[in-house]
Amino acid sequence: MSTVTRADVCAAAIADAFRDDGEIFASPMGMLPMLGVRLAKLTSNPDLVISDGESLFLAGVPPLFAKADVVEGWIPFRRVFDVVAYGKRHVMMGATQVDRHGNQNISAIGDWARPKRQLLGSRGAPGNTVNNRTSYWVPKHSTRVFVEQVDIVSGVGPKRAAEAGPAAARFNDIHRIVTNLAVLDVRGADDTVRLLSVHPGVSVEEVRATTGFELEVPADVATTREPSMEEQVVIREVLDPKGLRFKEVPQPEAAQERSR
Repeated sequence: MSTVTRADVCAAAIADAFRDDGEIFASPMGMLPMLGVRLAKLTSNPDLVISDGESLFLAGVPPLFAKADVVEGWIPFRRVFDVVAYGKRHVMMGATQVDRHGNQNISAIGDWARPKRQLLGSRGAPGNTVNNRTSYWVPKHSTRVFVEQVDIVSGVGPKRAAEAGPAAARFNDIHRIVTNLAVLDVRGADDTVRLLSVHPGVSVEEVRATTGFELEVPADVATTREPSMEEQVVIREVLDPKGLRFKEVPQPEAAQERSR
């Protein structure tokens, strides 16, 4: 008997983050973001422009990490920066830390002058958040990720962008934060993180307990939708037949038994 898994719900939630973008370059970073974007391309938003993550624009939609099947364009690395600066783009990044105002950190943990742990560096986060619609994927929702204030600002939230002036705020758009527990945005009071929905089987209290700041919670919190039967077939038989998604969002043993 088949069962909808948490990973499937996360993939559908990521797809929903891109469903209304129209013809825009989708830049997913990570396995679940790639799965969700390709799911959107095959279902809710066929106008999405996707790449192989290296140098090709794809007309077809191959399975995760498979060789590109139909190629429609070439985007060498140097051209990506042109798209970041001037193009219509929606990027979904990871986040080591996110604070209550939607600032993101992927640079380092601890004091800037003497960090406890060096991470990726800011990489493209400043340019992404100033120029393009940006979402975040967090595979493990916890108080270590969702903190009152990030140690270093890599990605800029709306409040900080507004304080920096019109040039920084004009295109700043932190659209969605999808985690293994919930879907959030940064449209709460005073540009703070707000809970939009909790995944099936997750309570609002669980999300609050694993968030390291006071989270804005509406009176009625929706349950994140489960993928349709069509989407489940696309996920399981077309895009991820090897079950790679479970490496990021493990399937509970009980669910594994039911799905056999």
